[in-house]
Amino acid sequence: MSKHEPLGPLAKGFLAADMFGYQGILTDEESETVGVVRRFLEDEVAPRANEFWEKAESPVHLLPRLADLGIVGLEYEFDGRAPARKVFTGWLGMEFSRVDPSTGTMFTVHSGLAMSSIAILGSDEQKERWLPAMRRMDKIGAFGLSEPHGGSDVAGGLETTARLDGDHWILNGSKRWIGNATFADLIIVYAKDEADGEVKGFVLEKGDDGFPEGFRAEKIERKYSLRAVENADLYFEDCRVPTANKLEHANSFADTAKVLSLTRGGVAWGAVGVMIGAFEKAVAYAQEREQFGAPIASFQLISDLIARMAGNITACLGMALRVSQLQDSGVQHDEHAALSKSYTTTRLREVVGWAREIMGGNGIVLDYDVIRYFTDAEALYSYEGTSQMNNLIVGRGVTGYSAFV
Repeated sequence: MSKHEPLGPLAKGFLAADMFGYQGILTDEESETVGVVRRFLEDEVAPRANEFWEKAESPVHLLPRLADLGIVGLEYEFDGRAPARKVFTGWLGMEFSRVDPSTGTMFTVHSGLAMSSIAILGSDEQKERWLPAMRRMDKIGAFGLSEPHGGSDVAGGLETTARLDGDHWILNGSKRWIGNATFADLIIVYAKDEADGEVKGFVLEKGDDGFPEGFRAEKIERKYSLRAVENADLYFEDCRVPTANKLEHANSFADTAKVLSLTRGGVAWGAVGVMIGAFEKAVAYAQEREQFGAPIASFQLISDLIARMAGNITACLGMALRVSQLQDSGVQHDEHAALSKSYTTTRLREVVGWAREIMGGNGIVLDYDVIRYFTDAEALYSYEGTSQMNNLIVGRGVTGYSAFV
């Protein structure tokens, strides 16, 4: 059976998985930056991704190099420069996850969740105080919302409390699954105000002597998804935070949701990136692996799986792009981000499963990369709202009726 040249806009430097040429939506300048980042990830991140995943350590040595790329905090206005398009920053997030979802998560926790909390909910003084150093990655951010006993009920179920005491807030409670917290300099912490029951946001700041007394972070061990993300349990015991570190505009969970709504759409980009990474590994394997005297790519059942993977990638990439376009136009609603997160991560599970299936037994060996994508997909499927909870948001947007308990 003869080998044909693969279809797709490869002559333009697009990814082979981008069969419809979606990258053409980017401007020439944006596409050029994507190319720079893509080469950096392939040269500097890919060769050691499995090593850090197996060690369960974040590749913190990359942080200064990421700052040098000039892509940190592009979503926010600074120094007279307008915020970058969500279409562009979303594509960059996809490029990270295509090579290593853990490195992508480490980056987006800092540049997305942490920085956006300050950019959206902070005062002008607070933005000037923290964001420049975060853009330079002189200070690394983490985002503390999830809790040990909370999940889908986070809107009303926060157990971490805050109490105003003179010129300080007193925090008590715990957080769980907090990425970057083992090496962060700034940790955004959301807690329920004992006085009015509303969720408030605070910036826990590391000084010369470390974090304030009454706080500690413990790395979560024995984690088998996004292993190179150092998630931590956080503990607060009468931890004193200056009133100047209370985010001025973080006064309810509705305020917190403004951050989540923007970042939830980013999970769709991450999901597409993981799909593409697994797809590329599986296709290369199918072209090289021979059985019964022929490359398995020439077998109909393998070709069928590859076509299904390509279909999922193409559909989900289009959805991620459209949600970002809606964000750029200022007309995105909660149901848009929720649908993109739920749909793409569900399709992601299918793609990584088919990629592993194509590789047979080799699919569970880290040397072939796909098992890393396979397990990392489970974290993306669960965080930023489960599929079921996001579907309830979509249902409410379609029908006008809330099915939340």
